[in-house]
Amino acid sequence: MNAIVTQIGDLADAGERMIERLRRKAFLPESRKGLNVRFGIAEAAQLLGCSTNRIRMAEEDGRLPPAPAADNGRRLGYTVGELLHMRQVLGASPARGDSDVPAVIAVQNFKGGVGKSTVTTHLAHYFAVQGYRVLVVDCDSQATTTTLFGFNPHFNITREETLYPYLSIDPTQSDLDYAVKPTPWPNVDLIPSNLELFDVEYELAAAGSDGGSVLAARFRKLKKGLIELAGHYDVVLLDPPPALGTISLAVMQAANALLVPLAATTPDFCSTVQFLSMMDQVLQQLAGAGIAVDYSFVRLICSKFDGNDPSHAMVRAIMEQSFGPALLPVPILESAEISHAAMRMMTVYELDKPIGTAKTHKRSRANLDEAMGQIEQLVRQGWGRVAPADEAVLYAG
Repeated sequence: MNAIVTQIGDLADAGERMIERLRRKAFLPESRKGLNVRFGIAEAAQLLGCSTNRIRMAEEDGRLPPAPAADNGRRLGYTVGELLHMRQVLGASPARGDSDVPAVIAVQNFKGGVGKSTVTTHLAHYFAVQGYRVLVVDCDSQATTTTLFGFNPHFNITREETLYPYLSIDPTQSDLDYAVKPTPWPNVDLIPSNLELFDVEYELAAAGSDGGSVLAARFRKLKKGLIELAGHYDVVLLDPPPALGTISLAVMQAANALLVPLAATTPDFCSTVQFLSMMDQVLQQLAGAGIAVDYSFVRLICSKFDGNDPSHAMVRAIMEQSFGPALLPVPILESAEISHAAMRMMTVYELDKPIGTAKTHKRSRANLDEAMGQIEQLVRQGWGRVAPADEAVLYAG
């Protein structure tokens, strides 16, 4: 092995050590991610869809524990866990009914840099704040989503804790229960990933002449495993690799809804068109092979949108003309608060106080609530809880 190749390995090792140092610094004192965010009574009432007086009355008559307070008597605010308990007591849980099919949403684009993992994690935390039970499945060997949930894929996660033992040529697991990990969010679980998950791609590529039947079996197996798990959740979010491979194809088939993030640049628009064209061909081939794919919705969401950049506005207008109502009307705004939170391996929903200015934080959080809320409405529409919006016929010219 020559010196340059060795240098690549040294660079990777140095980078992994730095990631671990950053993780330990971010999650002191136990080097483990925590959740310190609290909600005041006004925000809690808004989330629960009730009045502050109703919460106070429930506390006074003993249905809810007394409001947590500091030594000076000032209310500390409610934790996510306390909010979940309040939802149960006050009948404000948004959970699906027994006959409602869990939403299994693939957040997919073959173009890197569109914020796929950031969108997935923020969407998971948004659903958590709203009171849903969420499972996040990191199917990408780059494991960005796993990192954002506070795990170091190199140091904390082994191959046996990923999808690998279930999807490999010689599986050692017959279901996915082994891989589910709790997160700091009491109503969010994670199936993590790491670089070794890519071994599945190598194994299936080496399957030889029997590769077709092996691939078909893997597609059906991932869907079967996720269906078994999904019964414990309201929403399952899948973060597949940003490339067309075995795992991406399996995710496409396992999902029952598709969300495509794309940035407001011409290269991202062109790449996404290619992605959609490729998906169309692949889905037709899967259907021809007897592998059914059925989505309750397919939507595109513009991410990293800068409203002050004329080029972003121009590209977004092109998106609207091209994709019509399939493009969600509210984009995710480019925000320093999202970037600063990501530096701390967090989302905006995990911040117990603004990193930048209070105004920037409030604007970012309001935008995320509105953007993520669009997807919540689609999920609830699928359960018959929300009347479908009037939509024009998707322009296909």
